[in-house]
Order: sequence, then structure tokens, then C-alpha cells
Amino acid sequence: MASNAPPLLASRLTLANGLTIPRVQLGLYMMSGKEATRSVKAGLSLGYRGLDCAQMYHNERQAGKAIRDFLASAENTQGLKREDIFYTSKLASNETSYDAVRRSIKESVAVSGLGYIDLFLLHSPYGGKTARLTSWKALEDAVDDGEIKMAGVSNYGVAHIEELMASNPRVPPVINQIEVHPFNTQTGIRETCAKHNITIEAYAPLARAMRMKHPKIVELAKKYSCTPAQVFVKWGLQHGMVTLPKSTRQERMIENASVDGFEISDEDVAALDALDERLVTDWDPTEAP
Repeated sequence: MASNAPPLLASRLTLANGLTIPRVQLGLYMMSGKEATRSVKAGLSLGYRGLDCAQMYHNERQAGKAIRDFLASAENTQGLKREDIFYTSKLASNETSYDAVRRSIKESVAVSGLGYIDLFLLHSPYGGKTARLTSWKALEDAVDDGEIKMAGVSNYGVAHIEELMASNPRVPPVINQIEVHPFNTQTGIRETCAKHNITIEAYAPLARAMRMKHPKIVELAKKYSCTPAQVFVKWGLQHGMVTLPKSTRQERMIENASVDGFEISDEDVAALDALDERLVTDWDPTEAP
């Protein structure tokens, strides 16, 4: 790790398949190619080892190249290798054509230039049941062929998780990446995933800064001598989630991962849970047919 790296960045969670995933990762959503290049380089230099990308972000090529460039550079003082970096991408749209999905996965692997993708997700449940299950079959075969190491889903609601598990998947999903924060706690989805040993990855864990000045957040930040953003990050970690705070600024990247010095009490975690208002900061496909 970089000498000033927050220790949390070295921390990994073991998934149901026995493989591990960094507990805090850098989200690359809504970043231009240039921003993604800069952020990946900065993140890796600061100690981040997980990067969350997607076909829909249109920056897979830049993210992959930034990872490769960093690994080959003098800044890689620890001699990190490809396998030390955890890279995620996501399928833009589910298809009823198995071959179309397989082609799409291969394209993501090729564009990244990383040899394989650590975690590949179905980005949403859109497209209907046949498309969802066909796309999942393509992910299973991509795991078998070594193109991806593990498979998961994103924005899946309770019904979509139950539908997938009822299909008796040969490769069970290890992740469901959904919007989760104290103002959108997603309890039902989280309970369903827990039942099936699916780990939750929280995107928009800071609620896109929409509630940083909420009195309870401000109060707890004072109480624990931390920033409002750190309250959000710590809440997700204490609930056993992987968290994906997005930032293009180095000082924020460090701040978001510097939460080792305090523990939120059970009582205060419950108070944060009680802030739920189903706040959706971007999109919510979890009820899609």
C-alpha cells in the first residue's frame, strides 16, 4: 500500500464462492474517459485496489489502460500485478440472444486489455425474464472459459433475485450491486440476498451528497469526530456491505476510506437505519417486470 494509504483499502471480504473482494472500491460512474484515466491512476497510487466500471459508462478502455499503465510504471513501488487489482464491469443490456451477450462480455475483456474481468454483473433486470436468464447463462459460461472470475447482478429487486435462484443457476451470483445508504436502506432486497449468500455492493453510498447536511448526519459526524461522508461509508461497512464511493478528487478518495478510527454504536446505526425515505438519487429498476 502507499505509505499514507488508509488501512481499510487493504481490507477484503470473502464471498460465498470463497474468492475475496476489496471492501472499499472506487466507482467510475459518470466519469469521462479523461476523468477515469486520472481517477484510476490517483486511486491506485493512494491504495485503492478495486475499480467499478461498466459498459454503460463508456470508459472501460480508459480504465483498463490506466490500470495497465500504473502496473508498468515507476509509481508501482510495491510490484503489484494484474491479480492484485479487482476490476468490475457490467453488461449494458440483457438480451434473449445468448451469442450477443457472450460477444458483449468478450468485447469488454478485450477493450479493458486486462486479460480477464474479476467481477461481471448484469447491470439491471431490464429486458424481461427470458433475457435475464439467457444473459445469466452467458455469464456462467464466461466464468467457465476464464473470461470473468465471478458473476453477479446489479439493481436486482427481490423478485429478480428469487427468479434467478429458482432457475437453479450453475454459477450462483455472489454480488447484487444496488443503491444503498441510510436514506434508502433497501432492507427487503438485503434480506433476500442474505438468505441466498449474495453480498451487497452499495453504489451511491454517499447519497450523491444530497443529505450531507441532514441534522442526524451532522450530529453523528460531530459525535465521532469524522466527516459526514465518513458516517455514510462506515454505516455501509458496519452492515457488511462492499461500498463504492465515487470521487475524482484525491483528498476525497482518502477521506472516504479513512474510517478505521471509530465505530458507530448500535444505537446510532439504528438511528441511521431509521432515516430511510426511499431516496433514489439516479434510477431504480428494482421493480422492473
